[in-house]
Amino acid sequence: MEMLGIDIGGSGIKGAPVDLDSGEFTRERLRVDTPHPAEPEPVAEVVARIVEHFGWTGPVGATYPGVVVDGVTRTAANVSGKWIGLDAAELFSEAAGNPVTLLNDADAAGIAEMRLGAGKGETTGTVVMLTLGTGIGSALFTRGVLVPNTEFGHLELHGHDAESRASAKAREDHDLTWEKWAKRLSHYMAHLEGLISPSLIIVGGGVSRKHDKFLPLIEDVRAPIVPAALLNTAGIVGAAMAAAEAHGSGA
Repeated sequence: MEMLGIDIGGSGIKGAPVDLDSGEFTRERLRVDTPHPAEPEPVAEVVARIVEHFGWTGPVGATYPGVVVDGVTRTAANVSGKWIGLDAAELFSEAAGNPVTLLNDADAAGIAEMRLGAGKGETTGTVVMLTLGTGIGSALFTRGVLVPNTEFGHLELHGHDAESRASAKAREDHDLTWEKWAKRLSHYMAHLEGLISPSLIIVGGGVSRKHDKFLPLIEDVRAPIVPAALLNTAGIVGAAMAAAEAHGSGA
């Protein structure tokens, strides 16, 4: 079975139809630059454009880089403040002409990894997925069940918002070597481990393609740390899975 997934990020909005059994795209992914400023209406227009590009009819899954409760966006860390308190699921549904299921972007990526990727079969302990990109997204699972909207990227780290020091964007903005960035990640992950004691840490986001450059350098973290198996496609896949579940289609 197919479902269309759309992943809204700080730099790009990406979408593709997904085979829910394999997690593979059934057509080539479409990527559109995120409008700046990333206000609701221009982003909704891009969502509608992606839906139209694939000639899609029926449910759609979409992600948002912040807290989402019952389709309402509650935070806006890397996008316009106009998102706060907005029924974004309704806005997207009207723009796309199809029902849109909306969830946190890292939660979507985590769902995909737990079902088809690096977290598959991890059903007895606590698993956290971290998506390293414009910010730091997080998805928390206990005994395989998602605890939504954790937003661990906003933990305080040395007096700063953690993602301002340890995100992939922070590495680029501060021109950090892989070694220096890995040291910051080590401090962040050790702090997070002290709070939730995960049995597994999964690292995703676009930079996960280069995991060999920094994951071996992580220190002082007891939990196993593995790269996301679906790499940067997990958000699209998880969004599609969430839409299927919301509309009784399974995954």
